[in-house]
Amino acid sequence: MFVKKLKDGVVGAVTMFSLLWAGTVSAEWGLNMTPGVTPISREVYDLHMLILYIVTAIGIIVFGVMFWSIIYHRKSKGAVAKQFHHNTFAEIAWTIIPILILVAMAIPATKTLIKMEQTGDAEITVKITGYQWKWKYDYLEDGLSFYSVLAQDSNEARQVGSSIDPAGVDHYLLDVDEPIVLPVGKKVRLLTTAADVIHAWWVPALGWKRDAIPGFINDNWAVIEEPGTYRGQCAELCGKDHGFMPIVLKAVPEAEYVAWVEEKKAEAAARAASGDKEYSMEELMVNGEDLYNKNCASCHMANGQGVPGVFPSLLESQLTITSEGLAEHIDRIINGKGLMPAFGEQLSDADIAAVVTYERNAWGIDTGDIVQPADIKAAR
Repeated sequence: MFVKKLKDGVVGAVTMFSLLWAGTVSAEWGLNMTPGVTPISREVYDLHMLILYIVTAIGIIVFGVMFWSIIYHRKSKGAVAKQFHHNTFAEIAWTIIPILILVAMAIPATKTLIKMEQTGDAEITVKITGYQWKWKYDYLEDGLSFYSVLAQDSNEARQVGSSIDPAGVDHYLLDVDEPIVLPVGKKVRLLTTAADVIHAWWVPALGWKRDAIPGFINDNWAVIEEPGTYRGQCAELCGKDHGFMPIVLKAVPEAEYVAWVEEKKAEAAARAASGDKEYSMEELMVNGEDLYNKNCASCHMANGQGVPGVFPSLLESQLTITSEGLAEHIDRIINGKGLMPAFGEQLSDADIAAVVTYERNAWGIDTGDIVQPADIKAAR
C-alpha cells in the first residue's frame, strides 16, 4: 500500500511538472525587477543591480572560504584548531571593510533618493486622493477632477456567487473605469493624500510608491518616456476592499493628452448642466444601477442584501422601503454616517438622484419614489 501511494505521488508530481513545462499552467517567470519607463525607475533598477552584484560577490567569497575551510581543515585530515583569543588586524579588517562597502552602496542610493525629492519645474500637477475604495484625480492646472474605481466586469466577477470565471475577464482586478492619463516626455508632479484611512499609490513602472495619508501630502514626480498602459494597486492594507482598488495609468503623446483634457472638460460641463434636468424613472434606474454597482455594491452587495452585522441590508432598511425615510435616505448618501462615507462631494446632484431612485425601486422594493436633481440640490 505504501509503495502504491508513493508511486501515485511520484506520477502526480511528474504530471504536474509536465503541465507546467508545457505551458498548460502559465505563470510569470520573471526573476528580477523591471527597468520601468521613467529616469528614476531606471536609476532604481541600476542601483538594485549594483547592490545585487556586491552582495553576490560577498556571498561567494564568504561561503567559498567557509566551504574551503570545512573541506581542507577537517578532522579526518588531522587538522587541529589553533587556539587564540585576540587578533588586532582581523578585528580592524572586519570593521573597516564592511564600513567601506556600506559607504560605497550608500553614496549612489542617497543620490537617487535626493533626485526623487526634486519635484520642482513640473509642467503638470496631479493630486491623488485615496478613498475606501477608489482613487480621485485632480488635475490642478486644468481644473479637472474625476474618480477611478474597479472596472465593472471585474467587480461583477469578484462578487460571491457570481458564477463568472475570473480567467475570462481581461486584467481581472487590475482594470478601472477611468484611468489616469498623462503625457509622455513631460515632468509631472504627483501629490498623494487620503480622505479616510492610509492608502498607498503604487505603479511599479514609475519606480516608486507613495503613502496616501489623511491630512498630509506626499509628493513625487515622473517623466514617462514610453507611451503605454501601466498598472498598479493600492499597496497599503486599507480595509475590506483593499484588493479591489487598482490603478491604471495611460501614457499618451502630448497631442492626444490635450485632446483628452478637452474631452473631459466637455464631460464636466455636461454633468453640471444635468443638474437642471428632469429625468424619467427609466433614465434614473439605468444610471442609478451603474452608479450603485460602482460605489455601493462593494458594501451593500449587488443584490442590496448587505453584509450581516457590518453593512445593513437595503431590502430591510426603513430608509429605503418607506416613503417616510426618503429625506433621511438622501441625507445619508450626501453626508454619510458611521462606516457609510459621504458621497456629497463625490457624486453630482443627478448622480445622487439616480442612486436614491434606484435603491428605492430595485430588487422588488418598488416604492415608486422618483428623486430629481432639484430634490438633491434642495437637500444640500
